[in-house]
Amino acid sequence: MLMVHKANKLKGKCVVPGDKSISHRAVMLSGISKGTTKIEGFLKGEDCLATLRCFQQMGVKVKEEKNQLFITGKGLHGLEEPEDVLDAGNSGTTMRLMAGILSGQDFYSVITGDASLRKRPMKRIAFPLRKMGAGIDGREMGTQAPLTIRGGGLKGIEYQLPVASAQIKSAVLLAGLFADGVTSVIEPRVSRDHTERMLQSFGVTVRQDGLKCTVKSEELQATHIEVPGDISSAAFILVAAACIKGSDVTLENIGINPTRAGIIDVLCQMGAEIGIKNKREIGGEPIADVRVQGSDLKSVEIGEAQIPSLIDEIPVLAIAAVCAKGTTRITGAAELRVKETDRISAMEEELKKIGVEITPLEDGMIIDGPQTITGGSTDSHGDHRIAMAMAVAGLLSEEPVTIDNHHCMAVSFPGFIETIENLRED
Repeated sequence: MLMVHKANKLKGKCVVPGDKSISHRAVMLSGISKGTTKIEGFLKGEDCLATLRCFQQMGVKVKEEKNQLFITGKGLHGLEEPEDVLDAGNSGTTMRLMAGILSGQDFYSVITGDASLRKRPMKRIAFPLRKMGAGIDGREMGTQAPLTIRGGGLKGIEYQLPVASAQIKSAVLLAGLFADGVTSVIEPRVSRDHTERMLQSFGVTVRQDGLKCTVKSEELQATHIEVPGDISSAAFILVAAACIKGSDVTLENIGINPTRAGIIDVLCQMGAEIGIKNKREIGGEPIADVRVQGSDLKSVEIGEAQIPSLIDEIPVLAIAAVCAKGTTRITGAAELRVKETDRISAMEEELKKIGVEITPLEDGMIIDGPQTITGGSTDSHGDHRIAMAMAVAGLLSEEPVTIDNHHCMAVSFPGFIETIENLRED
C-alpha cells in the first residue's frame, strides 16, 4: 500500500507525462499513413502501449531512439490481418478508436480488453459503424467486448451523436477515411478535438461547420508530432497546489487545447491563482507553461455544458471542492458511471473512509466545504484517476492516507508520486 502524508507546501517546476489522448492518436494515424512519423513525448503508460502493440500485431514497424518513436505506416489499406486477438488492456480509447480503423479493413479481427473494459458500453460505437457497413458482433447482443469485426466496403454517413463524446466522434471519422463518399458527425456540444487537429497535420482535409465535422477517404502522409504534457495529469498537481497555502508550482509544456482546458477555467472560477505563460502552438495543439499558487477556494457549479472539457478531472475536482467554502454541485456527468470504474460511487466510498461526506447524484455529486480530511485507508478500485485523487487528498489530510492498488497510476502518470515528492517543501 502507498502512504501519502500531509504537505506543508508544494514549490518548484515540473513536467508531466505526454498527453494520453494525443499519444493514442499519434500511433493510430502514423500506422495508417504513408512514410515514417517521428513522435516526441509519447506517453509510455499502459494504455498507450496497448495501442502500440495492437498496431505492431498488424505489421506496423516501430523503432525507439532516445525517447523518440519512429513509426513506419502501412497506408490506409496496408494493415495486415492480426494472427491473434488484439488486446486493448484497460483502454477505452484504444478499443473505440481502433474499432473505427478496423471497420475499414478488408479482414477479420477480434479486439478485447481487461475485465473492466469488457464491462464498458460499446453499442455507442458499434451502432454507427454498422450503419456504415461494418460487421460487428460481441457479448451482450454486440454491446460489450470482445468485439469481432469484419471490415471493408464502408459507405459514408451523416451521424448525429447522442452524447458529446470524442471517442464516438473519432471512431466514425476514422472509419470515414476508408468509406465511399463523405462522412459527417454532428455533435450536441463540443468535445475534445484532438482527432480533427491531428488528421489535418497528416494532410487530411477536415471540414468544420459549427458542430458538424466532415471527412472523406484521403491518404495520410507521415509527419512529425510533439506530444504536449497531459492536462488531465497536470490537474492533480494543479488542484494540490491550489489547495495548499504557500504553494507555487509551474507546470511546463502543458497542452491547453480549449476542448480540454475546463480544469483551468473551473479552478479560476473557484478563486485559484493561475497564470498562463509562454503560449505557443505545436502541431496544431496549443501549449503553455501553467503557474498555480495556493489560495482560498470557493464553491462552484459545474453543469452539463462544461463536462466534456473536464470529465476526467472530476475526481480531483471533488478534492478541490472539499477544500472550498460553500456547496459545490456537479451535474451532467453521468459518463462517470461507465469509466474504468463507477467514479461517482468510488469517490463517495473512498472519501467517506477519510472523513469526507458527499451526496452522490445519478449524474454527479454535491460536496459541502470546507471539510477536514482526517486520513485513513482507501482503495483505487483499479482506476488511475481515483488513485491519484486519493493521493492528493493525502497531501491535504490531517493524518496519512493509504492507497491500495495504487500501481494503476502508471496508466496515465508513471512517476506521479516521485513528481509530488520533488515538489514537496515541508
